[in-house]
Formats: sequence, structure tokens, C-alpha cells
Amino acid sequence: MKFTFYHNNINVLNLDKSVEFYQKALGLSVTKEFEAEDKSFRLAFLGDGTTPHLLELTWLRDMDRPYELGDNESHLAFHSDDMTASLALHKEMDCVCFENPDMGVYFINDPDGYWIEICPAE
Repeated sequence: MKFTFYHNNINVLNLDKSVEFYQKALGLSVTKEFEAEDKSFRLAFLGDGTTPHLLELTWLRDMDRPYELGDNESHLAFHSDDMTASLALHKEMDCVCFENPDMGVYFINDPDGYWIEICPAE
């Protein structure tokens, strides 16, 4: 038996706004979408075009408050092949929430407050 990564899921309050953020901030694109027959939820799967791993964004019709994110210790992480340009883009987007120059990484916030770590490519 063998398991392989497929996707990670996060819930979002505004699917269109979140898709736009992930496209602009990280260059992801929608690979597939799904909407429930009763319109109670919508899914958007986003990929980087390089790896098979996907990010699933879930919008729930009946959610009427921001999601509880705990202490934001759980996070997504992305490699960047140009940390200087990446940091400049994210500062321009005003989404940088924490920088750790000693480790050479920084974090950005998505529209729902999820933290995303940006790391140099290895």
C-alpha cells in the first residue's frame, strides 16, 4: 500500500476573492471546480502547473462568520525561485505578515487570514 499527497483544503468566505489572491500572489491556476446541486458549497482546486499537489478552496453557503484559525501554526509553504521579487510583489499587495530574515523566509496572509510561508528554492 502506498499513499501520495493529493491536495490540502482550506475553507474561505469569498471563493472568487481567494482564487484571485492565490492567482496573483502565488501564480496558481484553477484546475477544476465543483458546485453542489443545491448550491450549498463550491470547490476550486488550484495548482502550480509543476507539481501534482493541489490546493482545494471550499466555500460554504451557510458560513456567516470568519473561520477560527487558531494560532496560525498550521500553514502552507511555497518555494520561490526569486525571493527578492516575491517579497516585492507581496509587499506591493500588502499581504506580508511576518518576516524572518535570519531564516531567509517570510509569511503572507490570504484574504481569510491563513498564513503562507515563502521559502527560497533549494
